[in-house]
Amino acid sequence: MVFSSVEFLFFFLPLSFAAYYLLPNRFRNAVLLLVSLVFYSWGGGTFLLVLFVSIAVDYCLGFVADFGHRTQKRLWRRWAVGSSVAVNIGLLAYFKYANFFVAEFNAATERIGLSEIAWTSVALPIGISFFTFQSMSYTIDVARGTAKHLRNPIDFAMYVALFPQLIAGPIVRFHELSQQIVGRFTTRDDLALGAIRFAHGLVKKVVVADGVAVIADAAFAARPGHLSAAAAWAGLLAYTIQIYFDFSGYSDMAIGLGKMFGFTFPENFNRPYSALSITDFWRRWHITLSNWFRDYLYLPLGGSRRGTRRTYLNLIFVFLVTGLWHGANWTFVAWGAYHGVLLILERLTGQRALDERQTLTAVRRVYTFGAAMGGWVLFRSASLPDALGYFKALVPRGGFGDLDILAPSSLSLFVLFVSLAVVLAPREFSGARLVGGIGKPSGAARLALMGVALPYAAALIVAGSFSPFLYFQF
Repeated sequence: MVFSSVEFLFFFLPLSFAAYYLLPNRFRNAVLLLVSLVFYSWGGGTFLLVLFVSIAVDYCLGFVADFGHRTQKRLWRRWAVGSSVAVNIGLLAYFKYANFFVAEFNAATERIGLSEIAWTSVALPIGISFFTFQSMSYTIDVARGTAKHLRNPIDFAMYVALFPQLIAGPIVRFHELSQQIVGRFTTRDDLALGAIRFAHGLVKKVVVADGVAVIADAAFAARPGHLSAAAAWAGLLAYTIQIYFDFSGYSDMAIGLGKMFGFTFPENFNRPYSALSITDFWRRWHITLSNWFRDYLYLPLGGSRRGTRRTYLNLIFVFLVTGLWHGANWTFVAWGAYHGVLLILERLTGQRALDERQTLTAVRRVYTFGAAMGGWVLFRSASLPDALGYFKALVPRGGFGDLDILAPSSLSLFVLFVSLAVVLAPREFSGARLVGGIGKPSGAARLALMGVALPYAAALIVAGSFSPFLYFQF
């Protein structure tokens, strides 16, 4: 089930609200757990067992981690964290990466004349990259003493399975939500602000992301040799807009839904295409994932505390893992390596000092936007040879050519140009800023725009003219 579907908007969500607010407060976590499990199993309950395994393992390990923290027994804490990582990464390795590595192994053995491994393809449980990371964060946070463990299994299961952020984030670490799991309150303002944030995300997804997706899909589906430079650039710009509005739209909807149920989720985006460096970009793009890897991988590896060479090795390793987290394909690994190398180059050239002084902002913004777009070629392409072919198509050969191969509609081109102007504008355009601006003159103008865009989005949903969120595949 997706947020931008008729089933969710007109049936699941109203019924969930009714059950949540009509029952006494003491039953609300149980209700949220129940509706979250229904939400996850809507398309088939086959993978509920995977979710249950992650929940059960970390719930039990939480007791071990808590005992180790209270008694200052380091071995118990390490055992709890190590077991949590082993189980959850094991689930990820089997369900997300086994097909990929077996296929690569079989391809290698075929080249040298050895027999292949007989293998039945494994289906990918939706959201596994997100809920395993949340579940791990519980055991890690309890072992570190940054949060208290939960004795009630329903409360813990609700935290991991909470449907607004179960499928595609934001990745909410346990210590960020622990105080809200029991004893939270929801005001009328929370409901109103949450509804506005949800509507904002819905418009970003259905109107903008899906509006430009036809251009991006046509460009990346075409053979690179048949693409003119103009078509290749249009497709790349369209995908650059699509992935941002698709993913940030989902995050806005998740944050809005969380607010309506009394939760305050961390922000996941902060105008990333206005960043002044790739380092700055990663402070603004998929913030909750960046923070997860920083606190639970980069810093435990030593961060930047063990010398320059070790710092660079840590950065490359973390971004290789970040790329692999997104998908089982060499294109994602290359995308992660690409960003890791850019971060190292920025450290070598003193970009961090420029970030602090805010100098040459226009030039650096263009550089960062272009560098991010280069990464999206790797990210979107089906294979590394396809990515290389697309890069070649971006280079004009006797002129830029035309867009005929894309067959773009006037509406999709209009959405693309307007959204580019919005994300590249020097002032902030984010869900949080929109909500904060309600009641001010600029907020009134945006509300008027929403008054037009929201009914249009609803019409597209009813007509079935929407596509799944891009990050569902991760």
